[in-house]
Amino acid sequence: MNSTNAQAYAKVVENGVQAVETVKELRSTGYRYEDVFVLAHNQDRTDRIAGTAAAKEIGIKEEGMFDSLANLFRSRGDELRAKIVSMGFTDAEAAFYEKELDLGKVLVIAKTS
Repeated sequence: MNSTNAQAYAKVVENGVQAVETVKELRSTGYRYEDVFVLAHNQDRTDRIAGTAAAKEIGIKEEGMFDSLANLFRSRGDELRAKIVSMGFTDAEAAFYEKELDLGKVLVIAKTS
């Protein structure tokens, strides 16, 4: 499922290799480094893919201080949904994407500046 709204574009891919390819495609269409994010269910996997793809991870700047602190006490699923919502997606979209991440897929998000 792809989603396009006023805040961001998202694409679910099967693995890290496809995530890297998707990030490259987004860059070739004009998205800047600071506008492209990757997210996987496992934080270590997110770190590795973001480093390889030269993409960002969703952090305090995107989430805000309150949600970032709250994530310390949330389950990983709740944390992932909060991160996705902070990027401009609805709760329903976040739930869908989080389920895809549970299956081992990777989410690539591009924010519009």
